[in-house]
Amino acid sequence: MKRALFLMVLAASLLQAQKSENPEIGSLNKPERLEWFRDLGFGLFIHWSVDSQLGVVISHSMAGASDDYNRRFIEELPKTFNPRKFDPRDWAALAKLAGIKYVVFTTKHHSGFTMWDSKTTQFGVMNTPLRRDITREVLDAFRAQGIRPGIYFSPDDFWWLVNNGKDVQRNVPEVAPANNPGLMKLDLAQVRELMTNYGPIDVVFFDGPAEQLRELAWKLQPDTVVTRGAIQTPELYVPGVPLPGAWETCFTMGTAWQYQPQNENYKSGGQVIDLLVETRAKGGNLLLNVGPKPDGELPIEQEERLREVALWMFVNQEAIYATRPWVITNEGNVWFTKKKDEDTLYAIVKQQPRWVRSEWRDFVLKSVQATPQTEVSVVGQNGRVLEYRPGVNPKPTFEQKPDGLHVRAMFTHRLQDNSRWPNPIVLKLTHVKPAFTPPKVETGRAVWNRAESSAELSGVLTDLGGNASLEVGFQIRSIVGLDASDRSIPWQEAGSITVTQTGPFQLKAPNLKSDGIYEYRAYVKHPLLTLYGADHRLAPK
Repeated sequence: MKRALFLMVLAASLLQAQKSENPEIGSLNKPERLEWFRDLGFGLFIHWSVDSQLGVVISHSMAGASDDYNRRFIEELPKTFNPRKFDPRDWAALAKLAGIKYVVFTTKHHSGFTMWDSKTTQFGVMNTPLRRDITREVLDAFRAQGIRPGIYFSPDDFWWLVNNGKDVQRNVPEVAPANNPGLMKLDLAQVRELMTNYGPIDVVFFDGPAEQLRELAWKLQPDTVVTRGAIQTPELYVPGVPLPGAWETCFTMGTAWQYQPQNENYKSGGQVIDLLVETRAKGGNLLLNVGPKPDGELPIEQEERLREVALWMFVNQEAIYATRPWVITNEGNVWFTKKKDEDTLYAIVKQQPRWVRSEWRDFVLKSVQATPQTEVSVVGQNGRVLEYRPGVNPKPTFEQKPDGLHVRAMFTHRLQDNSRWPNPIVLKLTHVKPAFTPPKVETGRAVWNRAESSAELSGVLTDLGGNASLEVGFQIRSIVGLDASDRSIPWQEAGSITVTQTGPFQLKAPNLKSDGIYEYRAYVKHPLLTLYGADHRLAPK
C-alpha cells in the first residue's frame, strides 16, 4: 500500500516537473485563439497594488518580514490607499496611441490584496477610502479603446498565509495551493468571480501554480488564452532563438514592476522599441509593463517612453501586427518580420550608425531573393517627396546580385524638429522569397561529471545550410536563485569546434559548481548570424 502511494506521489511530481518545463502539456488554449493572440504582438502589463504607496517591490517585501511588518502591511496600508487621480481612461487612451492591442492588469498580486469587488476577502480595494472596483474600471476603459482585456492573477496569497500561521514565501511545497485546500478554495472562488462578473476576458496570466485554476478559466470562458501557465513566458529577457508557437515575454520599463520613486533606472524609449522589434522578429509577443503612482497617474518617465513608442508604432505598426519570423531573425542590425500568409518582408533597420534624414543608405540583404514582382519602399514614406528639395527623387531602388538583394533607400520622413530621429527605419519588400536555407542545430543531453566539476554537453547539427564548414558550440549560464521565469543572467561561452558535416558533437563545460544549477544550449554560427538550439536544464544528481 505504501509503495503504491509512493508511486502515485512520484508520478504526480514527475507530471508537475514536465508541466514546469513544458506548460503546453494539458493546455486547452484553442489553436485558432493562439494564432489570434500571436497576431496582436504588443500588450500592456499594469502592476499596481496597495503597497505602491511605499515605493516598495510589489508584494515580495512580505517574504521574510517580521510579524509586525506584515501585520501593519495588512491592517494599515489599506487605510491610506486613496488614488484620487485614478482615471483608467487616460491610461487606455495613451495605450491605444502606443499601438497596444491587449492589456493585462494585476487583479491580485502575491500579497493577496484584491483590486476588485471580491466577496472572498476583506483585504481588498473595497475596504480602502477609494471604495471603487478598480479592475472593472480598468477593463471597461481599455475595452472602450478597442484594447482586449486581460487579467493577472497570483495563486500565491500572503494574506492567507499570515492568517493561517504560515511563513510568507513562494515556490516551496508548504505554501503551494495544491497542498493547502483552504488556499485552493480561495483561489478558485476568486478566479470564478473574475471570469464570471467582468465580461469576456481574452487573456489570463497565472503567476504561480496554475493547476485547477486554468481549467476553471477555460471552463467558464473557453475562448480565453492562458499565457503564463499554458505557454512559454520568459521574463525580462528575449530568448536567443524563436520559440515554437505562441509565446510572450514581459519587460519592465526600468528595474521595478511596481512604481518605485528611487533606485530606478529606466530603459530609453529606443531600447523599448528595440525589445519590441527583437521579440516580434523571434515570433513572440511583448508585454510591456507600467507601474502607476499611488495617486493613480503614470510616472512621467513611463508616459514619455510610451509616447516615443507611440510615434514609432504610428509609422511602422504594419511591421509588428500579424507577423511571423523570417528564415533568419536578423542580419546584423537589420531585423526581419514577415507578414503572415504573405510574401511581404519587413527589414527593420536599427540606427547604428545614425541614419541621417535625406541621406542615402545601401544594404545587402543576403537572406532575401527578389522576384519579378518585387517592390521596395520605406514604411511611412511615399517615395516621392523630400521636403524643401523638389529636385531630389527619393524613391528606393534595388538590384538582385549573387551576394544578395542590394537595396538603396533614403530616410525622408521629418518626424522631429531636429531631423535626428534615432529609432529604427523600416524597409518593406513585397513579393520576395528566402535566398538560402539556414543551418539548424539541436541541443542534446548533458552528462554531469561531479569528480571533475564539469559536464559533457552534446548537440546535433542537422543541416549545414549549404555551407562547407561551420562553427558549433555551447553556451551555459547559472540559474541558481532565479524563479521559473526569470532568466536575467547572461549566457557564457562553453567552447566551440568547427565541423564539416552534419551529426552529433560534444564539448566539455569545465569549472562548474557541484551544487550548481545551469541551463545550456547548442549554437551554430552561420556567416550572417548565430542560431541556437533549445535551452536545456543541467543540475547535478
